[in-house]
Amino acid sequence: MSIAHFGTATSQLPSPTAYCVDMGGSFIKFGVAFGPGNVDLREKVPTPIDSWSDLIAAMSALIKRWGSSQDAGLPLAISTTGLFNVRTGSVTAANIPCLSGHDVVTELSAYLDRPVLIANDADCFALAEANVGLGRGHDVVFCAIMGTGIGGGLVANGRLVRGAAGVTGEWGHGPIVRTEVTLPGLADPISVPRFPCGCGQVGCTDTIGGARGIERLHHHLHGVRATSHEILDAWETGEAAAARTVAVFLELLSEPLAFAVNITGASIVPVGGGLASRTALIAALDLHVREHTLIRFTEPLVVPGTQVANGGLVGMSVLVAQK
Repeated sequence: MSIAHFGTATSQLPSPTAYCVDMGGSFIKFGVAFGPGNVDLREKVPTPIDSWSDLIAAMSALIKRWGSSQDAGLPLAISTTGLFNVRTGSVTAANIPCLSGHDVVTELSAYLDRPVLIANDADCFALAEANVGLGRGHDVVFCAIMGTGIGGGLVANGRLVRGAAGVTGEWGHGPIVRTEVTLPGLADPISVPRFPCGCGQVGCTDTIGGARGIERLHHHLHGVRATSHEILDAWETGEAAAARTVAVFLELLSEPLAFAVNITGASIVPVGGGLASRTALIAALDLHVREHTLIRFTEPLVVPGTQVANGGLVGMSVLVAQK
């Protein structure tokens, strides 16, 4: 297969520094890192989500296929969906159920006879953006993931900030969504329900902040079910119902994101996830967020990231170099 190189441009690759894996609910992407930001993507295989033994066997097979005898003991650096607990080595990922109940770091390290590092995929995206993407030159970078739901990662001075049990940047959780939104030109406020969240709380930003959130809001406001892409396509053409949905979405989402900027002191917010490709939406969100920040930013603050496609692999290559 062809080898795709991405990250920082280099004319001649040095010795490998790590095997990097981006493990999602559908696929495992495997690459070889040659320093921070320099990764060769070697293979993409389906993720065996239901079998722990099949999953670790797949990791072993990838290393055997693409490694060499000179790479013995090279660390395996894994970016994964879900929550990684740095204290216990466990990963909680609803779309990879076989990880449940395992000390992934210890067990995988023993099976493969090499060091294993793990980080959440949002944190990896943040590391990638801060070190080789749009965040270079910024002291504090807060990355916002806007996919099916929302997540985030925080980097200060190029290094990942890991809080209690490794959870930082999760701006999507906490019962903070307003129940009313007032839009320009409307006399009466628009009522917004507080939707239950998968974390067990009610009214989390995650319930209205991603693609599924746009769809929930649209159905609540208009009684019509449509995909987020259908709604955003209609909004971009000026359709009235979609315009109201997006207006409510922007009002509800911009406040907690501005709060995250005010708390962290971030000077740039690269956006990852599927909605990062909707540039008109991100530009509109940027304007709304800057209306609520204490610092009056004159340049775009919330911007589509440059490391969306391979942020997991690139971020892990950076994390290995910083260890």
